[in-house]
Amino acid sequence: MPYPIEIIDSEEKRRLYADLAKRPLYTRKANVYGCCIKLLTDNRSFVDIWSDNFYTADENIRSHGKLLAVEEPTQPLHMKYDRLTKTAFIFNFDYYGWIKSVALAVAGDMLEDAHEIYSVHGAVLDIEGSGVALIAPSGVGKTTHSWGMLRNPGVRLVADDWFFVRIYERSALAYGSEKNCYVDADLGMIWSEYKETLERVVVDKRGRAVVNARWVVGIDGVVPLTTMKRVVLLKRDPSDRSIVREITKDEALDLLVSNDFYNPHQLVRGERKLALRTEFFRNLLGKTRAYVANTSQPPTVVQDNIYRAVKE
Repeated sequence: MPYPIEIIDSEEKRRLYADLAKRPLYTRKANVYGCCIKLLTDNRSFVDIWSDNFYTADENIRSHGKLLAVEEPTQPLHMKYDRLTKTAFIFNFDYYGWIKSVALAVAGDMLEDAHEIYSVHGAVLDIEGSGVALIAPSGVGKTTHSWGMLRNPGVRLVADDWFFVRIYERSALAYGSEKNCYVDADLGMIWSEYKETLERVVVDKRGRAVVNARWVVGIDGVVPLTTMKRVVLLKRDPSDRSIVREITKDEALDLLVSNDFYNPHQLVRGERKLALRTEFFRNLLGKTRAYVANTSQPPTVVQDNIYRAVKE
């Protein structure tokens, strides 16, 4: 977990909310796959990036979840979360990427309990009508390789960091979660096709920026959903000489469970949530083929191997 989370009850939530709501806070509402998530913050840059990152929700719509992100010198960096009201209190975060992930996790917490719609911390692409997910811990190459795949004909982006999945009797559908992507601005140093565009974006102090993928892949290069057919688990292991190999569904599930589903932003854990998420991934893997890709090799080499494998 990149930041400590304390689960609180609704009484403490009411007390904190009453105290923090007295402050002059900027507010924005986002539509996260049908959930209205409200941000209240004293950080103006968070509001500006949020507006570029997410689809806007009508201000007249009641929020399903809330984030209150404030600077509080008397407290350490941490977060408090009320499961009942889906309210997150975020103290002293200076990185928008965590704000974004908490918003997606709040929506995910509600959707998996109430609607059997599940979160995946990963990228998903549509390759000529087939959905391919790239799932990995942060820093292993989800964004690098999802954007790298977009250089190939017939590849379109659904999401590059987080997506939602609904499983039906005959298929599993993956849905995008954000309007625009929040990426490392040095992505153009890896894939030269994007260098000119990324040199024009506004970069934050973490070297990241919100980028509209349509600028580089065209209006039809981004789609809202796809039917899942492949799941690729990314790892970085210089001692392993293999690049891409197909694995069994049981191997894939074991990797996902043992690595906490590669999602450090799960707000609520415990036996019930573990059972829900394990059963979801078991069902998803039952409708897809699974692979492991080792990203320790040069990106172009890894990229070619992943593309060939998922195109089979």
